[in-house]
Amino acid sequence: MSTPDRTGVLYGLLAEFDDATELVAAVRKVRDAGYLKWDVHTPFPVHGMDDAMGIKGTQLPFFVLAGGLTGFALALLMQWWMNAVDYPFVISGKPLFGLPANIPVIFELTVLFSAFATFFGMWGLNGMPRLYHPLLTNERFRRATSDRFFIVIEAQDPRFDLPQTKQFLGSLGSGFVEEVHESAED
Repeated sequence: MSTPDRTGVLYGLLAEFDDATELVAAVRKVRDAGYLKWDVHTPFPVHGMDDAMGIKGTQLPFFVLAGGLTGFALALLMQWWMNAVDYPFVISGKPLFGLPANIPVIFELTVLFSAFATFFGMWGLNGMPRLYHPLLTNERFRRATSDRFFIVIEAQDPRFDLPQTKQFLGSLGSGFVEEVHESAED
């Protein structure tokens, strides 16, 4: 196992746990301690983790609603403008703009704009695209996909103090607490 890179800026502290039960108890303590910039990494979904972390609902449905309403309004406005204002064409005394004939386009643009809002909103809320993450260079962290559980508290957290946070993570029953640094080349 290679030695960790300690030449870059401190990203945070990585605490390793052996099982999910220990991890959930530790996660509740981290949440109750008031840390804001932290995350949990597990090899499989752990039941009750969202509640233990205090994760609130996502804002994505509001983006999707806004996208859908934009598509609806744009389709309605576009078809009204084209049929009733820009190029009025009277056929058999029918109105220049009739809603039933325009429903398919309204539906399609509502779905299209909702899909775009979902795709780009999810990327934005997840901070994507992020091509590099300091945890991915950590040798221990590679086991997060097979058999280890991790809590990471970022150095940008307002409550983060290196010695106190390291001691706090050690007191949670972690088998190993390690500093994670961003690579000096990046």
